[in-house]
Order: sequence, then C-alpha cells, then structure tokens
Amino acid sequence: MTPKIFLKVLSMSVVSAALVACALPAATDVPSVSSNLKVIATFSFIGAFVQNVGGDKVEVITLVGPDSDVHDFEPVPSDSGRLAEAQIIFENGLTLETWLDNLYTSAESKAMRVVVSEGITPRKGEEQGEFDPHVWQNPQNAVVMIKNIAAALVKADAANASTYAANADAYVAKLEALDKEIAAMVERIPADERKIVTSHDALGYFAEQYGFTVVGSVIPALSTEAGDPTAQDVAKIVDAIKAEGVKAIFLESMANPKLVERVAQEAGVKVGPELFTDALGAPGSAGGTYIEALRFNAKTLVELLK
Repeated sequence: MTPKIFLKVLSMSVVSAALVACALPAATDVPSVSSNLKVIATFSFIGAFVQNVGGDKVEVITLVGPDSDVHDFEPVPSDSGRLAEAQIIFENGLTLETWLDNLYTSAESKAMRVVVSEGITPRKGEEQGEFDPHVWQNPQNAVVMIKNIAAALVKADAANASTYAANADAYVAKLEALDKEIAAMVERIPADERKIVTSHDALGYFAEQYGFTVVGSVIPALSTEAGDPTAQDVAKIVDAIKAEGVKAIFLESMANPKLVERVAQEAGVKVGPELFTDALGAPGSAGGTYIEALRFNAKTLVELLK
C-alpha cells in the first residue's frame, strides 16, 4: 500500500513552498504527467480547494459531492475505477474518511495520498483519542489546506508550478479577506450572546476562531453516523439550552430536521436555517462555493443571535 503523504506547511509564501516542493524527489508511485493531472478529492469542500489551486491543469473528481454526507458515504464499484486511474488523492484525514483505506486497497490504486489537514492542530473530541475533523470551518485552517494542496500539485507536476503557486496565492488572499469579513460581522453579536447549538458537533473550529461557545449539539457526536440521541441526550441538551439562554438551534444541511425541531420545541427556541457544515450546496446555491458557504453561515448566525 502506498503510504499517505503528509506535507509540512512552512512559514513561507505558497510560491516559496512550491519551489521547495519542486526540489524534492519525484514520487515514484505517481504516473508521469502527459496531460492534466487526474486527482481525487474525497468530498466537496476539498474538491473546491483543489479546483481553485489546480485550475485548468487538473481533472478533479469529487467522490462525495455537494449536498452529500461524507460521514456515511458508501463507495460503489465505479469509485474503485476512479481511484485506480487517479494520480493524487486529496483527503481530509482525522478519521473523517473511514471508508477510504479499504477503497484504496481494493482499487489497487497507486495514487499519492495527501492529507490536507496536516499542520493543523486538531480539536480533541469527547472520546479518548478522538479528534474533530471539521477543520475547514476556520478559514485560517483552509489556508493551510490550500498550501498543502499546492505543494502536492507542484511535486507531481513541476512543469506547472508557477500556475499552482499563483492560483494558491490568489485564493489564500480571498480566504484572508473572508476571515476578516466574518470577524467583523460577528462583532455585531454581544460576546455573551455568542452561544450556539447545532445538529451535530461540526462548528467547533468556527466557534474557536470567532469567539462563540458551543453549548451542545442535538446529536452529541462529531459524526452524523452516531444515530439518534437518547431521551437522556435530548433532556440534557434541552436543559443546557434553557440554562445558557440560547436563542436558536441551527440546522445543518446533512441533518434530520425532525430531531432538531423536537429539541427546539421542548426548549422553546427557534430553528435557524440550514448551515453548510459537512458539504457545500449545489452550484449556484447560497453555499455553492467555500467562501459563499462560510459567509452564509456567518450571516445566518448573526441575524438570529444579534
């Protein structure tokens, strides 16, 4: 099995990182490039990142597309064929894609695997040894992911290094601007009102970046696969909502709305619009791109909590 590639993010511009990557020995298990790189992104957020960096130099296939849940994804036979033909696989890591190792092995893939969350300090989960995989919910983490993607593309396709570096630098500038925009929006919410409850525990990185407190989640887990909450879980989150004075529960695009509505009714609070947490929306929707998705989430939180 080809080992996963962990690319270190250094304190330098993406251009410099690209030059360093060019100097590294070529990966022996990456086929020679005769046309556009064939790359796999495991789910929609990573697919958007890869497309922004690779531009027209890459052919991106996203396994778990918009409006689809990466947590409970079940590969189909055609996915094996896609992995067999790919030159690079970009994955989140942090146990998000629990299905990927078996798929990679069954496909007999020779693709280089790149863990794009490498270099990000993960949040710890409730269980021993568990980490929160939702790193993309902080734009500063997205910057790290973009740099990892750029370095991997340059390593595999040095002939187009300048293109990848320029694309990455341009996108990083947009992410930095987004971070400042969201921080300014959140300032409209009094600090003691920045309390959120969501369908499942997916906004921890966003909360840390912008000064929110995550009071809890309807599904008390980092994955939507955890199943329906018990009566005890429901009572616990209802009590927490009342005690903390939470104004609303925020539904997520991949969640069961009936569960959220039940808890909201018992707690006497509103149900907010769906947030984009585990998947982008369809192209052209409010969450069709990464920047649009996080901007929509921030605006929604502000409107209900200010």
